[in-house]
Amino acid sequence: MFKLKKPLILASNSPRRKELLTKAGFDFTVRVIPTDESFPPDLHRSLVAAHISQTKAEEFRSAADDSLVLTADTIVVIDNQILGKPADAAEACEMLAMLSGTVHEVFTAISILDGAQISTVTDSARVWFRQLEPGEINYYVREFSPFDKAGAYGIQEWISMIGIEKIEGSFYTIMGLPVHLVYQQLKPYLAD
Repeated sequence: MFKLKKPLILASNSPRRKELLTKAGFDFTVRVIPTDESFPPDLHRSLVAAHISQTKAEEFRSAADDSLVLTADTIVVIDNQILGKPADAAEACEMLAMLSGTVHEVFTAISILDGAQISTVTDSARVWFRQLEPGEINYYVREFSPFDKAGAYGIQEWISMIGIEKIEGSFYTIMGLPVHLVYQQLKPYLAD
């Protein structure tokens, strides 16, 4: 485990982010403050994840004590349209059909709150899906319940294993936490 100069709070309920941060060697606690994840409609799609991640960090300004707070947000973008988390099975199937046979972008932003200072960085990756069959989409949605994932899929799950032909960028960015950026952002806080 890396020893940090201050306690670290992961402000996310995502089991994937928790797993990745643990595997990266950081000791942390999880605390979430519900946050309005809306954004200005004219905001460029590449800036949306950063806006939401920073908003999540802002919520902790008065509640972080002397801790570092790590927030994150992931969005999937196809044809300038943002795909968030699907509300139900029908919407999940619709999203996956939209991604089928195309290339899309994934943006994950992280923010580190330290006292009054917030540092936010964003990473992006491109994902190529082969043409998915309706039966494959239905099976995935039924068996894997992708309702907590942007774009209705997890890069580490079955649909990606059988459907993704190529990625350009970090696997972990697509999974929801660009660990290489987290490490770089937390490196100045490593204890001697």
